[in-house]
This record gives sequence, C-alpha cells and structure tokens, in this order.
Amino acid sequence: MKSRLRNLGLIALGVVAGVLISLNFQAIAERAGVGRTTLPIEELRAFTEVFGAIKTNYVEPVEDKRLITEAINGMLTGLDPHSAYLDQEAFKELQVGTQGQFGGLGIEVGMEDGFVKVISPIEDTPAFKAGIKPNDLIIKLDDTPVKGMSLNDAVKRMRGKPNTSITLTISRKGESAPIVVTLTRAVIKVQSVKSKIIEPGYAWIRVSQFQEATTENMVRQLTQMFKENPNLKGLVLDLRNDPGGLLHGAVAVSAAFLPAKTLVVSTDGRAEDAKKKFYAIPDDYARGSRGEDVLRPLPQAVKTIPMVVLVNGGSASASEIVAGALQDHKRATVIGTQTFGKGSVQTIMPLGNNTAIKLTTARYYTPGGRSIQALGITPDIVVEDPTDTLTRVREADLQRHLENGRVPEKKDPADKAAPPANSVSRTKPPSAAELKPTELGSKEDFQLSQAIAFLKGEPVKTSSPTVAQSDTPKPQAKPN
Repeated sequence: MKSRLRNLGLIALGVVAGVLISLNFQAIAERAGVGRTTLPIEELRAFTEVFGAIKTNYVEPVEDKRLITEAINGMLTGLDPHSAYLDQEAFKELQVGTQGQFGGLGIEVGMEDGFVKVISPIEDTPAFKAGIKPNDLIIKLDDTPVKGMSLNDAVKRMRGKPNTSITLTISRKGESAPIVVTLTRAVIKVQSVKSKIIEPGYAWIRVSQFQEATTENMVRQLTQMFKENPNLKGLVLDLRNDPGGLLHGAVAVSAAFLPAKTLVVSTDGRAEDAKKKFYAIPDDYARGSRGEDVLRPLPQAVKTIPMVVLVNGGSASASEIVAGALQDHKRATVIGTQTFGKGSVQTIMPLGNNTAIKLTTARYYTPGGRSIQALGITPDIVVEDPTDTLTRVREADLQRHLENGRVPEKKDPADKAAPPANSVSRTKPPSAAELKPTELGSKEDFQLSQAIAFLKGEPVKTSSPTVAQSDTPKPQAKPN
C-alpha cells in the first residue's frame, strides 16, 4: 500500500509540475523576484498526499482532470471574489458576452457565501422583466440547491436553449420567505446604449454595459441627438446598474466628454505591465480599429455641455471609472448613491485547450489618485431612489474582497445581506409592485427628474416624500 501511495504521489507531483509549467509559474515567480529554490516543497508534498489519498480511498473513482481542475478552482476562488478558472465553455461565454449577444436569463452574477448573488439584471431581459433585483441570493436552480455549487456550474445551469424554462428560488432581504420565479430563457441581445430627449433642451443617454460596440453606438446616438436638437442645454449620462465591462470602452466614453490627452484612469499592481495610465487618446480607446479615432464624428458641443452622471449601488467597475474621471476633472456632477466599489483589474490569461484563468492583477485609480476598490465613487449630491427598498451589498461586503490599498475601510454592521431562508416556502406570491423595478428614463424616475432639476438650476430633492405606488414597501435606510 505504501509503495502504491508513493507511486501515486510521484504521479501527482508530475501532474502538479505540468500545471505549474502551463501557468508559466517560473516566469511569474521570476517577475515577482522569487527564485526556483523557493518553491513550496512541503505544501506540494501535502498536495500529492491528498491527491493520492483521494485516488486510492475515495468512495468512487475520480478522474485526474477533475481533481486538478478543482484544485485550480480552489486556488483562484480563495484569492478574491473576481478571480476564477474559466473552462472551455466559460471562456467561450466570456468572449461571446462582450459582443452583446448570448443565451440565458440576463443576469450579472457573482458568488457570496456559497450562493449565487445577483449583481444586476440586464435591462430588457427575462430576469429584468420578472423583477429580479440586485443582491438577490439564488439559493436553488429548479430543485437543485446552489450551496456548494461553483459559479461556473451555476451559470451553466442558467444558460440553455431559448424558450426553455428554469425555476429560481430567491432569498431577498426584507422577505420572510423565499421567492420562487420561473423564467423562460431567451437569446439575450443587450442594447448597451439608449438615449432620448427628456424635455426640450435636456437629453438622457444610458450605458447599461460596456461592450465592443458601446462606443460606436454612443457616438452615433449623441451625434444624432445634437443634430436634431442643436440647442441642448444639458445632458444626463446614466450609469445606474451598469456592472461594467471592457476597459477601453470606459476610457472611450470618458474621452468623449473630456479634453484630448486628459488622464482617465490608472492601474497599479505588482507586475510592471500592471502599472499603466490611460488617457483620452485614440491609442488608449480605439481597440481593434487600428488607431482610428472612433470619437471624431462627435460634435464639439459634447465637450462643453453641462452634465450630470447618475450612479447607484449597481454601478461597478467600468462605470465607476467613467464617473470618477468626469468627477475628478469637474466635467460633470455625480448624482445618486454610493457605487459598488469594484475597482480591481482582472486579466484573462489563456492556458491552452481554450481554457483560461481570470486573475486580479491591479487596482484602478481615478485621475485624482483615489482607489475605487471596496469604496466606490461618492456622489457630489446624494439622491435616493424611493422605489429601491434594498440595502445593497457592495464590494466591501464580499468575502475575501481586495482591500482599498489607500483608505481604511469602514463597514456598517447594519449593511448586511439577509441570511437565506431555505426551510420556508412563500405562501403568497409577491405583488407586481414588489417585483417591478423602476423603469430608468421614465417619468416615474425620481433620480433622473432631480438630475434634470439640477441642470436647470432648480432645487434638488435628496429623497421623495412619497412612493408612487401605495402598495410598494417603504424605503429602508441605506448607508452611503
């Protein structure tokens, strides 16, 4: 038996060595100033012993590939909420998602305490129309508990052929029992930019996600609006519930409103190539267009029109970069509530065989040197959404989150997600008022109405004295 375990240990050590080579371990170690002699031999020996014990004694046979994959998963998920291993399917979905079309329910999700947490529903998708809200915890997919399931596995279950259905069991803060919602999958085509004239002289443009085509769509819509309305007096850039996306898209959207060559954002990490600065120049935002300036068609008035940027707790990552850049350069007034605080950079590192790792490699900093991580962007004027009854969980509340790096974190113990209520079933379905979120850009959009009031020079109300629908729960106090 000892001989067998020893042989298995040697085999496992060889497998580990192969994994380390595939991850360019030596190159990474040397870049960090670590020599090969500092390899954690004792820890690797423990790994091989566990590997051998599983192969020999586990109740059922386990493939080597599965064990190594789970080991890689554990290494990455143990670092922070955003580092992850991407198998072939997950890597493909990541690539397809940036193109603005994919199959599924239309939810941006993460992992929290073993459950799938909704970061933001994507507008005009089955999840959005069904009333799925940010910070909902998905505790069951059909009849399968989510606890113990990896994020990749949960996403795979939610994805599927259009017109097929899946039942989500959701734990929501403020609800005494789980909410059960059946959704029909669809081909998700995300229209990342929307715009309209709110009233004569005042325009609204919304970016719901930063994708490959976001910049071109924004330029086209802004150009058309200014052409049809040459006397515009004010513009609202709406980034609420925008979970982020592509960095070069955030740089481009910022550059659209800033003077040329202005600093937009910087990144800082351990590796030399993680220390970068991004400016309002084509080389930093014209990815894939051979240096062509995609912002050239914009009218000059875009650079000077009075602006408001709307944000909330669902504004994360790329949307925080834009809000921070326009705020630091005093190009726009930021109105809304504290943003999510996702200020870390994830680098996609292909491994071969169409797999990759998504690894946190740096932090984002605004032009003024503020770290976005675990803090977010604080609005110049705080205006609450009276229909938002959630106490939002932000980056700073996620387990193993990366610290800010410059500002000590202050966490409010009252700002916690409700524990999942697994053992109770809801006897009364939620009303339409409870499920239906505010339609952004509508006449009922209180935050937007206050942004327009600010642009007109009128008094701004920080909160609404009444809620539009009488059967909507009263707003809860939210720390900002």
